Amino acid sequence: MIATLFLLLFLMLLFAAPVFVALSFSSLMSFGFFSNMNLMVIMQRMLGGIDKFSLISVPFFILGANVMKNGGIANRILIWVRVWVGHLRGGIAFSTEVACMFFGAVSGSSPATVVAIGGLMYPALKRNGYHDGFATGLITSSGSVALLIPPSISAIIYGAVTGVSVGALFMAGVGAGLLYGLFYLCYSAWYAYKNKIPQDKRTSWKERGKATKEAAWALGIPVIIMGGIYGGIFTPTEASGVSAVYAILVSMFIYREMDFKKLLKTCIDSAETTAQVMMLLAAASAFGWILTVGQVPQALGNWLASANVTRVTFLLLTNVILLIAGMFIDGSSAIIIMVPLLYPLSIRLGVNPVHYGVIMVANAAIGMFTPPFGMNLFVAQPITGNKMIAIIRGVMPFVFISIIALIIITYWSSLSLFLPRLVYGGMI
Repeated sequence: MIATLFLLLFLMLLFAAPVFVALSFSSLMSFGFFSNMNLMVIMQRMLGGIDKFSLISVPFFILGANVMKNGGIANRILIWVRVWVGHLRGGIAFSTEVACMFFGAVSGSSPATVVAIGGLMYPALKRNGYHDGFATGLITSSGSVALLIPPSISAIIYGAVTGVSVGALFMAGVGAGLLYGLFYLCYSAWYAYKNKIPQDKRTSWKERGKATKEAAWALGIPVIIMGGIYGGIFTPTEASGVSAVYAILVSMFIYREMDFKKLLKTCIDSAETTAQVMMLLAAASAFGWILTVGQVPQALGNWLASANVTRVTFLLLTNVILLIAGMFIDGSSAIIIMVPLLYPLSIRLGVNPVHYGVIMVANAAIGMFTPPFGMNLFVAQPITGNKMIAIIRGVMPFVFISIIALIIITYWSSLSLFLPRLVYGGMI
């Protein structure tokens, strides 16, 4: 049964079938031919996979991201960042990266970050002397930071599949996300110095004050989300609803860049995206259950024990497997497929489940822009107008930089666990 399951999955993915179709079809066919149980069990498992309280936050964060993209919030965040750091050597690149981090912190969506920030910053990067490759690579890779900095939809998915606290995962993602951002900023500074990129004129304190005043309502979103979670005012799930409503009110009644017609279209687009995510989760739940029934995690665990695989080696194998998977499927899909296999083994080897979640999400972030099929590559193409081969060349330095950061995240657990342990104490 298990051999048929993986064979069908591989063949479906090879022929470019959607991931949820590949997971559903392989699960149904293998279970139907090799089990005497009623096929309705698969349907029950699929429904059970999405019948989780934590997943309520997914549609709200998706809606919030789309509202912020279409309602003028992203643009004001960008302007605010630029007036503060634009005068530095590499300032435009800094503005792009920091804006992606801020927008990621309020949207939780990597493609949305690329669209919202990339569309505004790519022309600015070009005007200031940055080459096509660097500008495209920076925009494409910087959007991936959104998967780490809370709220992160990938972290929510990992928490839903494993039962790990989403709040703890959000907090753990802060340190990892900041490390990624720091590495990108250092590379941008080196690139600007090497290529003698001109600096922007230093803005006055009056201009900075004006930009801060304009962006105050936009900057309130991460404060509300993280402050509310850390302060115990509401749960991450409740935070998603609050942030979506807040974004709608700010976009419609304060910035007035969104009317009811535009809001309706935004809601429809968000509903379509949510449906895709939920179908993927449902299919993955059935797939993971069949693996459990087939005792695949137990067999792998026994093999690891007999082979004397250490925690260090296991974490390295996790990174290699997920990086390869990220070349062909999106990060969230890779997490969904691999968690049933790898998570039980990580627990068996004593890996902290919160730290392991950050490792998986960090791999998912890299997978979003890893050639040949990283989602952000295709999102960036219409924004930049560049050929795919040029985009791939541009992202490769950022792939290598990200892998270095990933190694640090993998083996320096305190970086991820500092904040969760500060809040939750001995529970993490």
